[in-house]
Amino acid sequence: MGPRGHASTTDYSTGSTASAPHPAHLLASTHRHRPPPRWSVERSEARHCDSASARRCWPVGIGVDSQRDLPALRAQVGKVTRRSHLASGPGPDPRNHPESRSPLGRRRSRCGTGGWCEILRFLLAHARLVLGRAVWFELWAMRSQFTVVSPAHNMDEENVVELLQRYRRDRHVLLNYMLSGNLIKKVVMPPGAISLDDVDIDQVSVDYVLNCAKKGEPLDLGDAIRLFHDSLDYPFVNNTGTVEEFFLLTKPEHSGPAPIREPPPVPVTAPSPVVIPPPVVDPSPVAVHSPVSATNLSKAQSFDSPTGKELTIDDIEDFEDEDDELDSRRASRRLQSDASDVSLRLPLFETGITDDDLRETAYEILVAAAGASGGLIVPQKEKKKEKKNRLMRKLGRSKSESTQSQTQRQPGLVGLLETMRAQLEITEAMDIRTRQGLLNAMVGKVGKRMDNILIPLELLCCISRAEFSDMKAYLRWQKRQLNMLEEGLINHPVVGFGELGRKVNELRNLFRKIEESESLPPSAAEVQRTECLRSLREVATSLSERPSRGDLTGEVCHWADGYHLNVSLYEKMLGSVFDILDEGKLTEEVEEILELLKSTWRILGITETIHDTCYAWVLFRQFVFTGEQGILKVVIEHLRKIPLKEQRGPQERLHLKSLRSSVDAEDSYQDFTFFQSFLSPVQKWVDKKLNDYHLHFSEGPSMMSDIVTVAMLIRRILGEEDNKGMESPDREQIDRYITSSVKSAFVKMAHSVEVKADTAHEHVLASLAEETKKLLKKDTTVFSSILSKWHPQAAVVSASLLHKLYGNKLKPFLEHAEHLTEDVVSVFPAADALEQYIMSVMASVVGDDGLDSICRQKLAPYQIESKSGTLVLRWVNGQLERIETWVRRAAAQEAWDPISPQQRHGGSIVEVYRIIEETADQFFAFNVPMRTGELNSLCRGFAKAFQVYTQLVTEPIVDKEDLVPPVPVLTRYKKEHGIKAFVKKEIQEVRTVGERKASEVVQLTMPKLCVRLNSLYYGISHLGKLEDSISERWAKRKTDSINIRRSMSGNSKNAVSNQKNQFDGSRKEINAAIDRLCEFTGIKVIFWDLQQPFIDNLYKNNVSQARLDTIMEVLDLVLNQLCDVIVEQLRDRVVTGLLQASLDGLLRVILDGGPTRIFSPSDATLLEEDLETLKEFFISGGDGLPRGTVENLVSRVRPVINLIRQETRVLIDDLREVTQGAKSKFGSDSKTLLRVLCHRNDSEASHYVKKQFKIPSSAPAT
Repeated sequence: MGPRGHASTTDYSTGSTASAPHPAHLLASTHRHRPPPRWSVERSEARHCDSASARRCWPVGIGVDSQRDLPALRAQVGKVTRRSHLASGPGPDPRNHPESRSPLGRRRSRCGTGGWCEILRFLLAHARLVLGRAVWFELWAMRSQFTVVSPAHNMDEENVVELLQRYRRDRHVLLNYMLSGNLIKKVVMPPGAISLDDVDIDQVSVDYVLNCAKKGEPLDLGDAIRLFHDSLDYPFVNNTGTVEEFFLLTKPEHSGPAPIREPPPVPVTAPSPVVIPPPVVDPSPVAVHSPVSATNLSKAQSFDSPTGKELTIDDIEDFEDEDDELDSRRASRRLQSDASDVSLRLPLFETGITDDDLRETAYEILVAAAGASGGLIVPQKEKKKEKKNRLMRKLGRSKSESTQSQTQRQPGLVGLLETMRAQLEITEAMDIRTRQGLLNAMVGKVGKRMDNILIPLELLCCISRAEFSDMKAYLRWQKRQLNMLEEGLINHPVVGFGELGRKVNELRNLFRKIEESESLPPSAAEVQRTECLRSLREVATSLSERPSRGDLTGEVCHWADGYHLNVSLYEKMLGSVFDILDEGKLTEEVEEILELLKSTWRILGITETIHDTCYAWVLFRQFVFTGEQGILKVVIEHLRKIPLKEQRGPQERLHLKSLRSSVDAEDSYQDFTFFQSFLSPVQKWVDKKLNDYHLHFSEGPSMMSDIVTVAMLIRRILGEEDNKGMESPDREQIDRYITSSVKSAFVKMAHSVEVKADTAHEHVLASLAEETKKLLKKDTTVFSSILSKWHPQAAVVSASLLHKLYGNKLKPFLEHAEHLTEDVVSVFPAADALEQYIMSVMASVVGDDGLDSICRQKLAPYQIESKSGTLVLRWVNGQLERIETWVRRAAAQEAWDPISPQQRHGGSIVEVYRIIEETADQFFAFNVPMRTGELNSLCRGFAKAFQVYTQLVTEPIVDKEDLVPPVPVLTRYKKEHGIKAFVKKEIQEVRTVGERKASEVVQLTMPKLCVRLNSLYYGISHLGKLEDSISERWAKRKTDSINIRRSMSGNSKNAVSNQKNQFDGSRKEINAAIDRLCEFTGIKVIFWDLQQPFIDNLYKNNVSQARLDTIMEVLDLVLNQLCDVIVEQLRDRVVTGLLQASLDGLLRVILDGGPTRIFSPSDATLLEEDLETLKEFFISGGDGLPRGTVENLVSRVRPVINLIRQETRVLIDDLREVTQGAKSKFGSDSKTLLRVLCHRNDSEASHYVKKQFKIPSSAPAT
């Protein structure tokens, strides 16, 4: 022991002795992985560490009792912590620290004086010790290059397994404690794992876990698992300064103290005629304290040798063999790890037969089977020449030369067997021994078939120790032959032993005696071995020749009674069909090899069906290793060759039925048929891949079709094995694949989206909808086209499932959405787009009718359109209230001045349109699903806004009756002065305009009236653009979803209604307002502005003295002012209103001009001239109103002038007839005739109206 309780450890590479630190301080050391050096100590039975791959040993005495459970560990934490502290040197007593009294309950303690940090160090150090041991004992159990022999204790296999189980149990307890407690800041699960129960603790890198715990970093279990697999080929190294700690391969309590003797001297020079290239090592610095580089030591040198040894050709040959063996073991471990899912469901060999044993025995059987055809000819080779070739190959022969050499083989069976020898990696020495032994075995057995002899027994009898250059090689070979006999004759019998049961124990005793004979003196050993072999032949022959299934004694040899050994040997033979240089390709001699292997069928009991099944499994395993799709094609070919049950003969059915095995699977024994043993692992592998095909085939979907084909073929074969037939059709299995893979892909995708949610600028559900759409698109374009071969509606299954999965995420969000928030506006369009895409995918497969059925039966629509429609309608109602307020404010602030000479409308109408268009832009910017009801509500709100504006524009306009002066009293012509009362309905009360109204009318000047008209015209002219914009944007967003909405709602009507008539009501109201303003403008000009010159003075007293010419100039000024402001499109309408008002004023003067207006028939000519003047004024030579329009309007005045032209008697007679009910011959009514007669300066007319109508007389004109 070193100072202060430290264990002493000798560094065998440097010869230095140092003290190993206490476990509590192991954490202070840095550790790293590095590849093992090409040098090592000699493998000796007297060493604690005798392995080429594990050259570091833990110091003896620092281990912790790994059988202690976690509660006991926690109970002693305080005590161990104090002991750890005291061992580390002087310092403050941790018991005096206020926080050390409760080390597990106080997490704030610092690492300087014990407390929690010391406990953490203890736990981690203990974890490192236990876990490190467990890892390397696992490697030992995998038959790594460990030679475990201790002076104090010989560890047998049973003890190793016990210790391995104990260490693994401790590792589980400690790792679970660290991962589930507060030692790790954050644990990130690997893809596909939900909790720690889904993680294989055995495959977690301990170094990575300890490093994360020490640094306080998050622990990514995916990286920890990857680092574990990457480090399997390298030893665990923990460097603590100048001290190097090594693993022990025995129980520490039985190891004893470390040796304290000085290491043997190392020669300064090691001359060698061969220059050995330096090994490839990790660039990490390695502490070597010897002045001589360790790379100068050959593997054959011992540290006990006082002098160096010159390298020879034989030494280089040993180098090659050892390197090849090491590479083979590493490759074997790698392949075992890769092929764990496709390993055969066969029972383990009780004797511990390895793959190398099977491979070598398989070659022996192959040579024996080919012996009848000349396969036992022993090839003549020169050993020296072979050694030279090995040296040249070692020193760098090119790959092309090697390939060329391998392809140059002898023709026929000899060359083929030579190829098989190379493929099975059999040495030439073993090949010669095997051939010679089989030749010797056949001596004196003329006519004896090779399949009726016990090949391992004959080789034992015919091959002696002298034929081996190495005693270890001979013992290993003999052990293999004995194991083969035991496995073949005893361990898995198909035929019962019956009375021969006692011979089983006798056979085992003989095996033991044969092995024990090697420890006897040579003479005694040879005698005992010969006697045992003689007895072994008798017992083995009796066991192998027991009859079964109608066989006759002596005609059958059950040399390998259970089929497990047979198929294992045959599987090794089948493995030789692959090219050594390119494992993903079949060798060129594959057909010849398969034909040669048929010669072994009788020996191994192989049939065509068994061959196809075994070959399919071998090919598939190779496909798993290499990923070569071409091999998968061959797998499918041979799976198709396997006949169904009804296609097999009765004898073959019975034979296959007898091939059963009981395997320990999942802590219980299960019985497997032959097909289940070989094909269920393949089925498990393909099911695993297809259950998550989005992950495994995302980069190589072309391979997926072949994988599905394999899955379906195996499912058909295994379905018959259960005597249940196919439990479900292929499409149901495809359903399960789709469901599992889509769910897995969706969960991973959702997790990824949630992780990125913090940095994303949109809601998680919106991002998830986009990613789901991408997932479905890839599934539809890539995977569904493959799966549709077995399931025509594969795309429908995946689409409907994604619809449901996303719907489950969306439902809570929909339930809590109350307003059009930013999240709602983000999520609703994405979710609706996803649903529409899902529907389109399904519709492309099943059509519209099929989609209707699916929507009714399987899908629960998201109802986003309905939900968002409610929210949009709520928003629209709020906006419309604001719009009306803004419109009233804009109209109230309007001064009714033109914006510019080019823009002669008011600014209020522009503001109204800006408000409406902004609202429409916001409405469509939402991009949320909505129905036509929401759009109609919005348009109705806009129409109401225009209605309010129109009302505000025309609000100051008064009625016509308020502008037109009162009609004078109707009187008759008489020379006397005075006005008498009148009685008739024509005479009305005089009405006057109020002061407020008069003020408003005065303010309505011609320019302001024109601006109002222009504003209304601007409003109606831009309605079309607004309407088209709304219709186009609505149609654009609804066109793609017409069929989808129809399917989801069940309504066959077109969901996109015609929006072109939304503002027809607004057009009518605005047009009516324009007409009213035009009429008001004309009346105001004639009856208000020009009342005195037109209404009061025109034709006053005498027609000739007050003609119309006197007011035409004023009327022209008014018309010019109007045309300067009014827009071109409204000019004719306003001028027409002015013309109508002028004609109304003219009729007013002629028929109701009062007592100052009197007319004679001679005045008709003057009146006709004035009317013509007025007409031409408004026509303006074609620049004014259309002539036809003016003529139509003037035509109502001409009949009145025509009546004035008539004689009084004619008018009286016509009035008399009209009053009696007759029709006027002038087309006039009684009122017009009466008024013409009242204004006739004729006594007869005056007398008539006085007598008939009681019209008062008027004073004579003054």
